[in-house]
Amino acid sequence: MVEMAEEMDEDASGPGTQLTTRLERLPGVGSARAVKLAKLGLVTVRDALMHFPRDYRDFSGSHRVAELVVGEHASLAGTISDAALRTTARGRAMLSVVVSTDDGTVRCVWFNMPFLAPRFTVGRRLVVAGQPRRSGTVWEFSHPEVRWLDADEDASPVEWLAVYPLTEGVQQSHVRMAVQAALDLAADRLEESLPERLLADKNLLPIAAAIRSLHRPASRDALDAARRRFVYQELLMLQLALRLHRGRQDVQQAAPQIPIDSRLDSRIKAVFPHPFTAAQARVCSEIAADLGQATPMNRLLQGDVGSGKTAVAVYAMLAAAATPVSEPASAATPAAESLAEDAASATKVPRLQAAIMAPTELLARQHYQTLITLLAARGSDLEVGLLVGGQPAAMRRKLLARIAAGEIQLVVGTQALICSDAGFAHLGLVVIDEQHRFGVLQRAMLRQGAADPHMLVMTATPIPRTVAHAVYGDLDISVIDELPPGRQPVATYRVVPEQTDQWWDFFCRKLGEGRQGYVVVPTVDESGRDVASISSAFEELANGPLEAFRMGLLHGRMKPEQKAGIMADFRDHRFDVLVATSVIEVGIDVPNATLMTILDAESFGLAQLHQLRGRVARGRVQGICGAVTGSSDEPVPRIDAFVSTTDGFALAEQDLLLRGPGDILGSRQSGAPPLYLADLLRDGSVVAEARHDALAIFTADPALADPAYDRLKRVLTGRWGATLDLGLETVG
Repeated sequence: MVEMAEEMDEDASGPGTQLTTRLERLPGVGSARAVKLAKLGLVTVRDALMHFPRDYRDFSGSHRVAELVVGEHASLAGTISDAALRTTARGRAMLSVVVSTDDGTVRCVWFNMPFLAPRFTVGRRLVVAGQPRRSGTVWEFSHPEVRWLDADEDASPVEWLAVYPLTEGVQQSHVRMAVQAALDLAADRLEESLPERLLADKNLLPIAAAIRSLHRPASRDALDAARRRFVYQELLMLQLALRLHRGRQDVQQAAPQIPIDSRLDSRIKAVFPHPFTAAQARVCSEIAADLGQATPMNRLLQGDVGSGKTAVAVYAMLAAAATPVSEPASAATPAAESLAEDAASATKVPRLQAAIMAPTELLARQHYQTLITLLAARGSDLEVGLLVGGQPAAMRRKLLARIAAGEIQLVVGTQALICSDAGFAHLGLVVIDEQHRFGVLQRAMLRQGAADPHMLVMTATPIPRTVAHAVYGDLDISVIDELPPGRQPVATYRVVPEQTDQWWDFFCRKLGEGRQGYVVVPTVDESGRDVASISSAFEELANGPLEAFRMGLLHGRMKPEQKAGIMADFRDHRFDVLVATSVIEVGIDVPNATLMTILDAESFGLAQLHQLRGRVARGRVQGICGAVTGSSDEPVPRIDAFVSTTDGFALAEQDLLLRGPGDILGSRQSGAPPLYLADLLRDGSVVAEARHDALAIFTADPALADPAYDRLKRVLTGRWGATLDLGLETVG
């Protein structure tokens, strides 16, 4: 949270040196507490002000006894009518306090905290807050939070009490005291970073009022107004930074034009064994419009598992490989003949190159095989190269030399495309599969050269549109929102312990009909946790329910050639069941494998479960997936969500609700910032508003030259200068 201070206040040399005052100098903090607060990164007044609450407790005291609901947070104002400290039969100290309110009484209990007893004297007024429960005929609060209404301590009850992020050894009271002292000293010293006209137009609180209301709100309305100001600022800063970065790219970078006319479009689509869906055709049109420009395409391609993203990527790659390097646009059509019958003449014309980078070697090899198969069926002369780790040095040198000479038009690889210093003669397009596994710096490295290639990044992990706009704001977004005809949703079941025998009988019956299946386990080795390892699962299944079937084993520690051989054998149905770790999560395509059992399904995240399930949605026969859980009576929200729908976008939203935005998007890996206050689902409308406003600001003043933006420029440069090339000149 401290990092967000850079977006909110002035540097130390500016006005308000109180912001750099160390916390031990503040009233009520002292050196001992300051040492503890430093564990949270709270050292100065600025740090304390920017340590935003993670939650709030209602201390209005407005609830009534008659309105209490078991387990729902409530706060009641009243007077202590009885207090007693006794020892239970188990030898624990129990403090019991009876609080009388206007419409009844409640009991509050604390265990093993006898030191609290002297504070709870009869006649003292207070507010208690917590989750009530019934104890016989009495409502009871266990270890409630207390806000004293005693005139000596605080005569003015607050409606909302901030709850801060903590770490070991730091108490809420320590943070609250430091924050309150910091507010008293320096809240008015924070320099406003948003222009006054923007504050007025958006009806936003000034920073001093907002910071006070965020830490110590007088009402729900005050809290909402403060939060809106900072959420909007956070999202506007992000969108502006991404827009400036994109604008810098558009100005500085020039990409080769890849014109796609109707004839080339038809010839490329004829390569594929199945016609494109309407959604695929729409996305191809969007990509074609980008490729025809002299500025680099920067597009994110989203689509659920099995929606045909790879086919769209191959379409774009073939368009690049059909485009001559130095000929005018009208020459694209003869080169397109190389996709079919006129291969001999086409080889005389140097053409653009396209590369696709996959996150795993298994997926890279699959993409390589897909291209080889498609092109062989059409008799194309296009050369395809595979660049992955672990290749013999002589093979790698030869491959790199042919890529550098432009003899290989289509290159498939892993991160070896970057790590091996691959030099391209005429790189026109880069496709990055599974965007969240690669960073912005890796993207930038693939841009090196005299011309900048077009960039298409794909993800099979669906992202709600508002989230995608927030995290991938420098990219245009295309969505494939339909599945190919005949593709059926996977039938998904939760398998509880008492159903496992029945499940394996069903699984074996389907195998006996000629299907193939996966068994997915969480770990390679015994982990100390009560979850299946691949070796133990393989042995138990081979000597148990699956003993009648041929089985294979696959995990990430195997050598690349082993993994490739096992997948080839499985694809050719040399065995019936593949026992594997999540190494099969992305991109594995075996149409006859329509069965999946996921052991210890609770060990996997919701997005990962959906990706795994996608492996049995590749053919026209309905896939079947069983998620085996360790208990039958405990609810597991993500398993329930997984079973309830196969809609990846709905599951992505559910995953955000269950886990928060955090790293679900791989935001740190992708180079996007962490978000401190914004909730990308709840604040979807603010995301759209900030995106719109950032674009308007950039369009009207691309360099932010207006003096009103001076502070904003300093903040943006300080926050993003090391990550993104914003092209801003700051003042002061």
